[in-house]
Amino acid sequence: MDLANYRTSLVKFQSLIALVLLCIVLSIVSDKFLTVDNTWNVMRQISVNICISVGMTLVILIAGIDLSVGSVLALCGAITAGLLKNGIPIQSSNLYIGFTLLGAILVGLIVGSLLGLFNGWTITRFKVPPFVATLAMLTIARGLTMLWTKGFPISNLGDSFDYIGTGWFLGIPLPVWISGIVVIIAVVITKKTVLGRYIYAIGGNESASKLSGININKVKLTVYAIAGLLAAIGGILVTSRLDSAQPNAGISYELDSIAAVVIGGTSLSGGRGTIMGTVLGAVIIGVLNNGLVLMNVSPFWQQVVKGAVILLAVMIDKANSKNE
Repeated sequence: MDLANYRTSLVKFQSLIALVLLCIVLSIVSDKFLTVDNTWNVMRQISVNICISVGMTLVILIAGIDLSVGSVLALCGAITAGLLKNGIPIQSSNLYIGFTLLGAILVGLIVGSLLGLFNGWTITRFKVPPFVATLAMLTIARGLTMLWTKGFPISNLGDSFDYIGTGWFLGIPLPVWISGIVVIIAVVITKKTVLGRYIYAIGGNESASKLSGININKVKLTVYAIAGLLAAIGGILVTSRLDSAQPNAGISYELDSIAAVVIGGTSLSGGRGTIMGTVLGAVIIGVLNNGLVLMNVSPFWQQVVKGAVILLAVMIDKANSKNE
């Protein structure tokens, strides 16, 4: 194998190599790391990040960014919990609108999609940079979450709702099944559909894509709506697992999501990356978080380490882009 082929193979498998090395180190440092219980715990935790990161991958593939996913996650989880537990009382008319489990979940998913759609609308209609538009939505959604919850958790949501985040099916945690379905659908979209081809084309060269007849705005609106929907799914999983909608849920989730996408090999410049690469990146972030907790590393140092990992991943991505 010549040097060029060796470099290509190394770049292709660098995330997998990093994961294997990380697992070896953590298994040596902590005897609890390779236990069955801890493995399922890690899988359950990364399920949320996988859902969010799949949406983030689609956004970054079109050379965008979405900083609002953590706040959208919190708002959708809170709305679902609030409707399920309290419904909508209309005191002026002496009415009460109750919600079934399915109804509350559907509303949460619709809200997430609409918030994502609004992000896409401000970006395409008013040419607001994605960073600014989604940063604004981060603040708006967080504020709406505080208003909806009045700053207090919404808890005791019932066994049926809790089962979504804590239940098992065929010996595998239900959140893992849900995130797996999300991944399969996303892989099909990116590899087998016209939308997938358009996403890569726009990220690769937006001007050329426009000249070739692709409806750029429609694709962007769709992608941001999907990102909002997947953030809502993440919010429902988190809320269900905790049996509580926390007003401050989802803080810094966007950082873990971006880290998973970049570590998984998706270029921040758009047009290059895969869903499965992002899944691998999310596993690396989840294993890293779990390992740091098992080693009793201070939460403050955990932030430092994750920030350094993100920076290193971006530097590697830039270096790989120059060598192509």
